[in-house]
Amino acid sequence: MSKIGVVGLGNMGRGMAASLMRKGFDVLGHDPFLDGPLILEGRDVSLATSLSDVTHACDVIVLSLPTAAVVEQVIAGEGGVLASGRAGVTVIDTSTSHPDVTRRLAKLIDEAGMHLVDAPVSGGPSGAMAGALGMVLGGDAADIARIEPVLEAMSRVRTHVGAVGDGHALKIINNVMCGANLILAAEALALGRSLGMQDDKLVAGLNSGSGRNAATEVNMPRWILNQAFDSGFTMKLMRKDIRLGDDLARRSELTLPLMEQTIAAWADSAPTLADQADFNRIVEMTLDQTSVTEAQ
Repeated sequence: MSKIGVVGLGNMGRGMAASLMRKGFDVLGHDPFLDGPLILEGRDVSLATSLSDVTHACDVIVLSLPTAAVVEQVIAGEGGVLASGRAGVTVIDTSTSHPDVTRRLAKLIDEAGMHLVDAPVSGGPSGAMAGALGMVLGGDAADIARIEPVLEAMSRVRTHVGAVGDGHALKIINNVMCGANLILAAEALALGRSLGMQDDKLVAGLNSGSGRNAATEVNMPRWILNQAFDSGFTMKLMRKDIRLGDDLARRSELTLPLMEQTIAAWADSAPTLADQADFNRIVEMTLDQTSVTEAQ
């Protein structure tokens, strides 16, 4: 298991590759959109010219891809994992993908004598680079145990939540909650401003009470109050995740009014916030929609 394939070397994939290299793993990367060499941890990353080169050389392949469609192409498409892989290979899908796609692909992978674990991550590019991601895992316990050293190199917290696909389902629910928390935090900021409070004091006060959440504890101080807006996670990706949540919610036939409002708000952001804008800009947009826009 010393050679690990990493397919998808964007903001998250390159961070996970760096963490694996720090832990002594030999990483073979592949990304058709990568322009030129990639240097991580002070050395060149070995790059494969084709996906089949990765599947031939590696017993464990980590996927870090933008959509379920791309995941499906990499696994089941021409020259993909199923076409060129070997029995015994384990695929770790860290993407935020649709659980139905994951379960369908897992069946095909299992029939080929390979294994699939869905391991979507939280923590952003900085967490990926530090090997401090949170992972929710879906898959067979024996498969997860076998790749534990790889997972441990990339993450700080790992939670096995159920069968294959359950990790992706939970990650989608998590991201809808994240979207709701950002909007509610923006509304709290607006209300606090209307009462004459300073933004930093308001957020500090919230974080000392039961209303605190990741939006107030992490996003506000790190990316929003300082106007940095450089989390590395785009509106395009967040809206994609919210759409996945919309699909799960609709098919559940449950009455989920707050989720429905959250999903609608993110969908309605498209004319205002460009795809490449930082996803924390939803707070700015929400503030602009209130009558109090001046920071105190």
